[in-house]
Amino acid sequence: MSAATAGARETGLRVEEVLDRLAASGDREAASAAEELVRVLMEFYGSGLARIVGRLGEDPAGSAALAGLLDDELVAGLLTLHDLHPEDVRTRIARALEAVREPVEQAGFEEATGLLRLRSTATGGGCGCGDTADAVRQRVEDALAAFAPEVTSVELEPAAPQPALLQIGTRPQTPARVS
Repeated sequence: MSAATAGARETGLRVEEVLDRLAASGDREAASAAEELVRVLMEFYGSGLARIVGRLGEDPAGSAALAGLLDDELVAGLLTLHDLHPEDVRTRIARALEAVREPVEQAGFEEATGLLRLRSTATGGGCGCGDTADAVRQRVEDALAAFAPEVTSVELEPAAPQPALLQIGTRPQTPARVS
């Protein structure tokens, strides 16, 4: 996860923490006002992002600039949060998998449940780096949180077993028989 994405997550958690503290204080008016403030700010920033995306899409140079920004986890996350991301969910899933560079491929995505099934493409006995399926899944989930938050769970299927390699060599030479 990039520092920008970690910072954005931390900011989101801090906002939730402040709202929770206000709600727990018993002052319903203050809690309600704080929630309204967050909503208004979200709408304001979302409108600004929509205008930026619209203007970038008006000319080819802007479209190229926008395409470059889509690789940034923070920008992708903000565009997705405000329903402004120009790519569909399957394209964003592929982008997330590309970003983490793990030996996995999509085995299927169920939009209704948010379940993404991945298949390991690692060959042999592994890379020797000590990675577990849980570590790979966590890195994939972190990238998906930014690029495709519609994915709510990830299942990692093991790689298909590789057939044993049959070694074929030359037969040892035997001395010629003389009869």
